[in-house]
Formats: sequence, C-alpha cells, structure tokens
Amino acid sequence: MQLFSSRNTEIDKVFQINHPDIDTAGVNLFVKRIDQPDPILNGNKSFKLKYNLLEAINQNLNTVLTFGGAYSNHIVATAAACNKNNLQSIGIIRGEEKKDLNPSLKYAHEKGMKLHFVSREEYRRKDNIEYIQSLKMKFDSCFIVPEGGANKLGVKGCSEILSLEDKKFNCIVTACGTATTLAGITNSLINEQKSIGIAVLKAENYLNENCIGFTEKEKQNKYSIINDYHFGGYAKQSVELEEFVKKFNNETNIEIEPIYTGKLFYAIMDLIKKKHFKQNENILAIHTGGLQYLKLK
Repeated sequence: MQLFSSRNTEIDKVFQINHPDIDTAGVNLFVKRIDQPDPILNGNKSFKLKYNLLEAINQNLNTVLTFGGAYSNHIVATAAACNKNNLQSIGIIRGEEKKDLNPSLKYAHEKGMKLHFVSREEYRRKDNIEYIQSLKMKFDSCFIVPEGGANKLGVKGCSEILSLEDKKFNCIVTACGTATTLAGITNSLINEQKSIGIAVLKAENYLNENCIGFTEKEKQNKYSIINDYHFGGYAKQSVELEEFVKKFNNETNIEIEPIYTGKLFYAIMDLIKKKHFKQNENILAIHTGGLQYLKLK
C-alpha cells in the first residue's frame, strides 16, 4: 500500500512560527507539515484514503468510485492513490463537462480516472442510499468513498496524523471542510489536549453533526468548531485574505493557499491577537496540504 503504511519522517516535522503578535500574546505556535511527502498525494487526503483503499483491496474490489467538484483536491488525490496502488478509479463530478478539462481534472484523467459529470441536482443525491445502489449497479462492484473521504475509515486514517511527539501540544488546530480530519485528530487526543476546527465553509450544523457522529463519545467534549473565518463560504475569499496569504508565504516560507490553510492561519493569528489562547499555551497547526490547487494551475 503506497500511502502511509508507516510513519514518514517528513510528515512528523514540526516548525515553530515566530511573529510579534505571538510573542505579545505569550503563546507558542508550531505547524506540522503533512503537506510535504508528495507534491500531489499529500496532506490529510492521504490519511483519509489509506484505510478506504485498504478496504477496497480487502474486498477484492479493483475500482474505487468517489465524488467531487471540478477543482476537488480529493478527486486528484484519489486518482493519484489508485494509480499508485493499481486500482481503477471513477470520479462523479459535479457540474457540466467543459470542452477543455481544468488542470485538476486533466491530472485525474491522466492518472486513469474515468470522469462522469452529473447535474448539481443529481450530485446532491450523493449520500442517498438508493442513488449509491444505482451507482454500484451501473459501475459493477465498485468500492464507494464519500465526498472528501468523509467516513469512519477516513476518520481512522486521520487519527494517525498526530505522532507520540505531538502529545506535548495543548491545542491542535486544523481547517475543517467535512470535520473528518478534526474527528480523527480529536479521537487521538490525550489528557488535557483539545482540538479546534476552523470552518472553511458556511455549514455550521453540518460540520458539528459530522464531528459528533465520527468522534468517540468520551472525546466529544474535547473539540470545538469556529465558524467566523469562512469569508463567505467554500472557496470564497477577500482581498484581505489574499494579502494575508501572500505575506504569510513570504515571511515564513511555508506555502499556504486561500481555500483551506489560508483561512486556518488567518484564523489562528486573529485568535492569538484576541487572546483566545492561554498564556504559555503550545498550539499546533496542521498544514493539511491543498497545494494541488496551486501546483496544477
């Protein structure tokens, strides 16, 4: 299995971020770079796919079907992971097919993914049991992974993001699009550790319901979701956010993008200014990747 079958030293690297506002607040901010092992197949997407693909192999199913939008990181990662593991892949893509594929879909197609475009109305049925059954009949015994890898197997993979050395951090903060990563991280917390999800889209109830559903009962009081930094919705941004991303990239040499990690670090820095964290608190931000958005432009 060519994902993360064992700990990789690249994904366990932690870097401290220095900034006057951090010093003033009296906290310590670190970032865990799980975006680094591979230019495309990296970040939380790899962790979400690990046990899904293993389950497909265990069930002797050689085709994986999943869902995503035209610029989906998950679609790209699934195509890459299936290609590496000699599996066929199918992508149910939201929206009309364009004459020319965008870089993300072109990459997925080049990795062997069969792209099937559906209307937005049909796409909204992606979690409907009858619709799922119709896809299994149409595409013949495929293993289906939900959009974004948002299932218990995805959560299980994300519970492996933190290493033993990360137990020294008080607070783990991650971007939150389906709450799968947040739930996995929360399930792996120990003692007085807590986790925070920074919502990147306007879906407060959806995210909380997902996280509760995926989180172990005894850990459900360890997480919180902050919904103040989505900038209007998924993939929405502003001049202020764009400027923050540019400045952060230049000052830290840590590349971020405006859809996930840009909102994550904007939120963290703003929360630090607002004294959200206790003095001497050790904060660990998870860089979940998403740079495929930039690399395939």
